[in-house]
Amino acid sequence: MTFDCLIVDDEKTLLESTGEYLNLFGIKTITAQTTQECIDIINEHTIRLILLDINLHKDSGFELCKKIRDISNVPLIFISARSSDDDKVLALHIGGDDYIQKPYSLNYLTAKIKVVLKRYYPETVEEIIKLGKCTVDLKNETVYEADNEIKLKSMEKKLLFYFIKNKGRTIPKEELFQNVWDNTFTGDNTLNVHIHYLRDKFETDPDNPKLFKTVWGIGYMLYDKG
Repeated sequence: MTFDCLIVDDEKTLLESTGEYLNLFGIKTITAQTTQECIDIINEHTIRLILLDINLHKDSGFELCKKIRDISNVPLIFISARSSDDDKVLALHIGGDDYIQKPYSLNYLTAKIKVVLKRYYPETVEEIIKLGKCTVDLKNETVYEADNEIKLKSMEKKLLFYFIKNKGRTIPKEELFQNVWDNTFTGDNTLNVHIHYLRDKFETDPDNPKLFKTVWGIGYMLYDKG
C-alpha cells in the first residue's frame, strides 16, 4: 500500500491528531511511535514522505534517520521542539530535507508537505480547496465538513464544480442551464432551489451568502476571496 506521509513521533495525542488532519486534507497518512514500527512500515509499504521527531522516547530520531537512509531515499522532514542551530544543521547533514520546529500550525505543516510532495511526485498531489464550512477534494469530487463526508445530489455536484471551475466570474443563468442541465428544459425556480441547497451546505450564514452570490439581472458568482 502507498502512503503520502509517515509520521514518526512518540507523542501519541499529537501523532493521532496530526494524522487525522492530514488524511482529511487528502494526504494519506500512516503513523509510528518507535524506530522498529517505522522500519517495519517502510519495508511493508511505499512511503512518499516521512515526518520524523528527533526525540523518540528511548530512541534518537537522528539515529533512525541514518537507518532510513541505508534503505531509502524518501524525502524526510524533521519535526522537533529543539531550536538549536546545531540540531538543524545535523538534521540536514545526515539526510533530512527540512526541519520544522514545534509547535507548528497544522495549516503550515500541510502546506509544507504538499510542496515537498509536489516537487518529488507532481502527479500524485490531490487538489484540495477550502470552501466556506467545507473542504472540497477536486480530484475525487468529494466534499467534507470536519471529518464527515457531505453527500451531494448529482445536479448539486455538477453545479458546484461548474462554479468552482468558473470561480470569480459572473455566470449568466442561461449558461448554467446550458452547461449544467445540458439544455434540458429548466427554469429559474429549479436553479434557485439548487443554489439554496449549496448555500445551506457551504455558507456559514445561508441567509447572508458570502460565497454563492446573486448578481441581480444576470446570474450568480462563486466569490473568489483571493
